[in-house]
Amino acid sequence: MLTLQQTAQELLSFEDVLILCHRNPDGDTLGSGYALCRAYLEHGVRARVFCSDEVPEKFHYLSDCIPQTEFTPRHILSVDVADPGLLGEKALNLVASLHPVELSIDHHPTHRQFADEIYVEANSASCCEIIRVLLEEMGWEVTPSIASCLYTGIATDTGCFKFSNTSPRTHRIAAEMIEKGADYIPINKVMFDTLTFPELALERLALEKMWMSEDGSIAVMTITTDMLHKTSVSESELDRITSFTRKIKGVEIGITIKQRGPEDFKVSVRTGESRSAADICAVFGGGGHARAAGCQFNEADPVHIREQLLQAVRDTDPEVCHG
Repeated sequence: MLTLQQTAQELLSFEDVLILCHRNPDGDTLGSGYALCRAYLEHGVRARVFCSDEVPEKFHYLSDCIPQTEFTPRHILSVDVADPGLLGEKALNLVASLHPVELSIDHHPTHRQFADEIYVEANSASCCEIIRVLLEEMGWEVTPSIASCLYTGIATDTGCFKFSNTSPRTHRIAAEMIEKGADYIPINKVMFDTLTFPELALERLALEKMWMSEDGSIAVMTITTDMLHKTSVSESELDRITSFTRKIKGVEIGITIKQRGPEDFKVSVRTGESRSAADICAVFGGGGHARAAGCQFNEADPVHIREQLLQAVRDTDPEVCHG
């Protein structure tokens, strides 16, 4: 693994840069990608961001006023991508047609190396924290638009500074981004205090079918493609629902099962201090952080997926009672 200084030097050497985000993009992968993209453009280096999935409308401000210049990438890097499978089919096909990913910058402790070189800070609350430190090491200024990108990733990956991954450094960097002109008030409004009527309708359907353990310590919410079609909600708008189960009093393990296709389910696990979400997801080849992790299932029955997840909960802590 590269050091911070080596990573900064590698970034400084890049030209015609393609920056890859993970599929089903969130504020951290997009904030990191567009912050770096804007920084390169500010220094006369051609760069663009690529994501296999459509970017949700609420994140469109991150790319505002960025010119869509076509060029053949000479260097490829990824941000906030813990596993090559998370790049998505379109990004993987693009990489296959060009050349391997040269550098991966990430903050997931379960990172599986797929790039030639990696820089991973597993104690960082977000990848955007790392990008801020790298930009400082590179001697590049943070403009207001870059600050907004970085603030977005920091705020969203910490649940607006509520999650246990939030550190004193997280607060210091967020404060610095505000000082540098991050448009934090509307960012917080759209990320944490805004729901559409279709999203509310989807929450109602999901709550009606939510499974709870007898002791109330585990909640499992399932969202099917049929529910998405009924409410006209896209998969990219599901990030708020992922953490909903952990808001219920007494719930220590919150699981959201989200259908992407006939035999394609994405699982998000959120846990309290006493359990490791990463350990549960690792049983199925997934990973992430201690309090938040994910995995994939390629089968058609969400009830069977739920039972497998509950068995993994038992296996990783036999004393857990969930009925």
